Amino acid sequence: MISEQRVKLMTRLAAYEENEGKRNSSIGTYFRSDYISLQLIKSFICASLAFCIILTLYILYDSEMFLIEIYRMDNIIDYVKKIGLYYLIFTCGYTLISYVVYAIRYRKARTRLRVYFNNLKRLQILYQRERKDKNQ
Repeated sequence: MISEQRVKLMTRLAAYEENEGKRNSSIGTYFRSDYISLQLIKSFICASLAFCIILTLYILYDSEMFLIEIYRMDNIIDYVKKIGLYYLIFTCGYTLISYVVYAIRYRKARTRLRVYFNNLKRLQILYQRERKDKNQ
């Protein structure tokens, strides 16, 4: 005989596995510090590339002013320091935001995985009860 409670639980588990389960399982294979560190490294690389692209676009957009600043050799060191400061602020801000986002994402994934495994245990208990009832 088909148990309605078991069918509902199996449907819920299958829907989770199909949608969020794959992503949460890949996140759940890491320790928290490993997952966040890996994502921060990726974020740092992406932020560096984005800054380089933005800087290149700014230089191309305002190339006349850039060339005037370059020809004044007194200001070239100050100009490089200013760009370095902007780079530092940009990457630190982006990395900080990434840390918060990935810490929350990890916590939510672990919570969902915990619920998923608890539901699997409930399903196993329902199967065991059904077998026990059949044997009696």
